[in-house]
Amino acid sequence: MSEWTFLTNHAIVLSYLSIYPRITARELSNAIGITERATRKIIADLLQNGYISKDLEGRRNRYHINPDLPLRHPGLKETAVGYLLEILGWKRRGRPRKAK
Repeated sequence: MSEWTFLTNHAIVLSYLSIYPRITARELSNAIGITERATRKIIADLLQNGYISKDLEGRRNRYHINPDLPLRHPGLKETAVGYLLEILGWKRRGRPRKAK
């Protein structure tokens, strides 16, 4: 039987970045069990689509989550990504809003 999970690697990376905003790609890849190259590709996807942004703090990036963007699945466009992240342990600052 093949292994499967409920969450995609994109969701897992986003979840980790929301909880550990200063984690490096290498640390993240080791934590979730995918290659560093795959991790960097997912981070690039999330940056390109506006789900995260980053600032340089010293020699490390600090990632910021945009919790108000909708989930990408066609049937879940009304649900903000922040709601999923909250279920996975992220603590929202401020008031929750509906997906844009």
